[in-house]
Amino acid sequence: MGQLSERSAGAAWEHLRRLPVWLPPALLTAAVTVTGLGSAQLWRDELATWSAATRSPGDLARLAGTIDAATGPYYLLMHLWTRVFGDSTIALRVPAVLAMTLAAGLLAVLGARLVDRRGGLFAGLLFAVLPGTSRYGQEARPYALATMLAVLATLLLVTALRRPSWARWAGYAAAVAALGLIHLIALTVLAAHALVVLIAWWRGPASAGIATPSQPDAGRDRRVWRWLVAVVPVALLTGPLLVKARAQQSRQLNWVHLARLDDLTALPGGVTQSSVVGGLLVGVAALGAARLGRRALLPVGAVLLPVLLLFAAGTVVPLWVPRYLVFVVPFACLLAGAALAAVAAPAALVVVVLAGLLGLPDQAALRRTHEWPRSAPVDYAGAARVIADGQRPGDAVVYSPRHSWLFLDLGIEYHLSDPPRDVLVTEDEVRRGDLWAAECSQPAQCLAGTTRVWLVVSGRHTEPQAAVPGAKGDALRRDFIVTQVWQRPGLTVALLTSRPDR
Repeated sequence: MGQLSERSAGAAWEHLRRLPVWLPPALLTAAVTVTGLGSAQLWRDELATWSAATRSPGDLARLAGTIDAATGPYYLLMHLWTRVFGDSTIALRVPAVLAMTLAAGLLAVLGARLVDRRGGLFAGLLFAVLPGTSRYGQEARPYALATMLAVLATLLLVTALRRPSWARWAGYAAAVAALGLIHLIALTVLAAHALVVLIAWWRGPASAGIATPSQPDAGRDRRVWRWLVAVVPVALLTGPLLVKARAQQSRQLNWVHLARLDDLTALPGGVTQSSVVGGLLVGVAALGAARLGRRALLPVGAVLLPVLLLFAAGTVVPLWVPRYLVFVVPFACLLAGAALAAVAAPAALVVVVLAGLLGLPDQAALRRTHEWPRSAPVDYAGAARVIADGQRPGDAVVYSPRHSWLFLDLGIEYHLSDPPRDVLVTEDEVRRGDLWAAECSQPAQCLAGTTRVWLVVSGRHTEPQAAVPGAKGDALRRDFIVTQVWQRPGLTVALLTSRPDR
């Protein structure tokens, strides 16, 4: 039986060897990320994407001027996408699926260039089965695109360093510019690029770990100057965006705390969406780095330098958010692929399968909800169904809290084609150029004449009116009584009717 299994594994490996190195990782990534693509409903960040993507370009420009300028180019891209493919949950997430699929294929090619064919193949296969690949490959946010562009830019850098030409440097410049526009923090990968370029210029490609066996050590040449010219468009395009994003930081990241040392230990689990799989990846990647020697310079730098730069900045300014560093995961997989390439193919495939099996609980959980913790989902769709089933003409809706990252109003509006009148809104989020609408300063006056109100409150409450603070809560308690209450995960929906003596 053991010999039969070994022969089967050997036959599978021989079949894999005949395929282009990028194809198996790309196909596996596509298959994994497509599975259950629409199972988890849009979560709060994706609702922000939907709100932005369904606005006109002019409205998007106003939004970028108020908040979320750093994500503005991604929102514009998604606006064009939704104009063609619609705004269903699956349609909104397909760009991330495509990006992660491309990232896996490009990673395999990069691994084949820096290590060997086996190293690239195992790196891509390992990347495909990580829960984090599914998590961010099933999310209508820019992280999958940033991951793909980070790998593409690094691959183009290696190509340009090995065979310099202005056309190759132009391709690299375009990829890095796109990376910066999609995700500013991902530009920290340029620190690793700069280090490799500098060493290649000063000591030659062999010292930088990017030389091919037949490539002579050219010593000093024009590599560093060409790289500097290539990053000029990046500075011109992303510089104003960075300045604007910095000015908006207090609003955009008011929920982020300063980084602490224990945040570093939690990072592998955060970016891979599994502490067990994250620990396995770090261990195997460390073995791969030791095996590669000089050739580990670029992938190690592409992992460590962005992490250290963001952590250092995060100790001074609230910036440390693990998902902002998802783009470093492929480079950790590349190092792990180098370690797996050193053992027999069946044993390497066992490690890939083991990583997939260890991540199965997290894979299943993230397909239930994208909220964190997974045990605290927010059922916007369930709350919307309650309202749809009991809604009557003339009904109104009130949300509490309104100015919250939960985006209660967006969550209900996304799932209702004809939502009740948002009675307290004086200026909606589109006209304001914001993610939140402005509410009436005199709630009692705005509620006058309304006989039925649907109250949507975050959290679980047996007395939902009591959970509404301020003048809004006072008006609801004074003029309305609770007719019925529905509890849904993360939300409470109540039907209020006007008091008989009102």
